[in-house]
Amino acid sequence: MWQRFSLYDVRVIGHYLGMLVLFSALLMVVPFVTALVFQEWDPAYRYLYSIGIALVVGSLLRFFRIQPGKLNRQQALAVVGLAWIVLGLFCSIPLYNSGHYLTYLDALFDSVSGITTTGASLIVDLDHLSYADNMFRFMMHLLGGLGLIVVALSLGVFGKRAGATLYTSEGRSEHVVPNVIHTTTFIAKVTAWFVLIGTVSISVLMLLSGIEPVRAILQSFWVAISGFVTGGFSPMQQSIFYYHSFPIEALLMVLMLLGTVSFVIYSEVLRGRVREFFRDIETRTTVIWMVAMVVVFTASLATSTLFSDVPTLLRRGMFVLISAFTTTGFSVLTTNQLLTVVTSGAFLTLALVMAVGGWAGSTAGGIKIYRVGIIAKSFVSTIKEAVSPDSATVVVAYNHVGKRILSPSVVKEAMTIFIMFVITYVIGALVGIAHGHEATQAVYESVCMTSNGGMIVGIATPGMPVTLELFYILQMWAGRLEFITLLALIVQVVVSAIPRRRATNPGVVASNEEIQL
Repeated sequence: MWQRFSLYDVRVIGHYLGMLVLFSALLMVVPFVTALVFQEWDPAYRYLYSIGIALVVGSLLRFFRIQPGKLNRQQALAVVGLAWIVLGLFCSIPLYNSGHYLTYLDALFDSVSGITTTGASLIVDLDHLSYADNMFRFMMHLLGGLGLIVVALSLGVFGKRAGATLYTSEGRSEHVVPNVIHTTTFIAKVTAWFVLIGTVSISVLMLLSGIEPVRAILQSFWVAISGFVTGGFSPMQQSIFYYHSFPIEALLMVLMLLGTVSFVIYSEVLRGRVREFFRDIETRTTVIWMVAMVVVFTASLATSTLFSDVPTLLRRGMFVLISAFTTTGFSVLTTNQLLTVVTSGAFLTLALVMAVGGWAGSTAGGIKIYRVGIIAKSFVSTIKEAVSPDSATVVVAYNHVGKRILSPSVVKEAMTIFIMFVITYVIGALVGIAHGHEATQAVYESVCMTSNGGMIVGIATPGMPVTLELFYILQMWAGRLEFITLLALIVQVVVSAIPRRRATNPGVVASNEEIQL
């Protein structure tokens, strides 16, 4: 049985999307005020009329349904699935009119990349971008890193009745506290504190390095946001390599690692349950996984001329590896160095680390360490069952915010998402190869897009083929939604578009709510 979208469903979905569009207008107020402060009149005008467009369209969409009500699961999946693209469309308007993009599709690519915290960018002449436009890019990161629905719920955009359904539809099944609104507020507060501490610390380092105060404070704020939400946008074309500062790189490595830790774990630690952090399956899987990857990555880089000495290996190699693991996308290497100086083994190791990604319930992307740990536990369970007597009952336990028993449903969910990521990585690579690119680079770029990693190597360039660019946008969207929400949305749209079969028996009346395939 597959459910159709009824006209009522469409009205409800339009109503809630209208709220999000109005919320995008609120988001644009930040760069608009920034433009006024720094007397950037052209950006101020662009954001003013973009706010006007969002207000008009959002208000019209809200009239689809006047009376608010509780969302069902089907409607919530549609709202969440469409939200990332709808907001991307509106956020691309002021970006495209900045004159820093060759095509509108490039601006849409960047807005989707910003909201999904991928961090890949097709902007032209980034070093001379206005303060207002830069502020907007990092506000998109902040919004997307926390989650569109999380931010909207914490600000009360949807009210109280739709909270729980929307929260779980965004792929968030774990609550920091029992109340959804309090959970989203907690996530926002933790982020604010880390961004504030990061901004102050990096500002001091930039001021000491001779950067003028205004630029130092703003760029520190921006890279602190991008680091903690594992976004990857940078205010300078050379990314973090521009600053030539090991202390700044060290602080950003700490921020990136903090950003990849689950907010649920932060809640446990703040409650005094520090042991939960060390017992957690993600902590232990991360240690094993990263030790193995560091060994492989270091051995691969040992033969490279760029990493011939230990200090350079530790500084640049570790920064790039942590950036890949957290799916941030910051880099202290140029694209040319990634392609020519870094060995093929190290190159593929970075792709593998990005493919897995960080922790579930964090701002990181990828398959997630939690799912890798669950799959590893299922292997252990299978082996135990094979060597145990027929009468024995095999029970495999693990710690994840308390002790849990490995169940078939948990393994099924982990394997499903794992397989979907792998399939998308492969299809994206084939699409890149079909457009004439070398296989290794095509695989790497596909992983960057789907895992929301963003450390691209040059296949994604301004003015790239439209078909390739659209597919990369689809990959960023699918990776951020972790497929289930997106697939459910696609199925519902397709089923709703199929004409109903007329009943051959006059006594049989087709249901208004479902269709049987």
